[in-house]
Amino acid sequence: MSSRYAPHGASTSAPEVTNVSSHGFWLLIGDEELFLPFSQFPWFRGSTLDRLFNVQLVSADHLYWPDLDVDLSVQSIRTPSAFPLVARA
Repeated sequence: MSSRYAPHGASTSAPEVTNVSSHGFWLLIGDEELFLPFSQFPWFRGSTLDRLFNVQLVSADHLYWPDLDVDLSVQSIRTPSAFPLVARA
């Protein structure tokens, strides 16, 4: 008896903030953990933990923090030097 299975789809796991320090925070997206330093991502400095932890993966490369009204590309976290413009906090 032969069975065929469909290939696995995209991960549906929600992103998760795994650690917060005075310098930034770590975000787990699927099996990748990324660090967001407050110096490069100032919108998160001074945020409450509840607001910081409320993050949504809108698409494979789009994160949204609704309580902070912050949208980020995952690519901009991986390679911030490729995205030199930084908004004021």
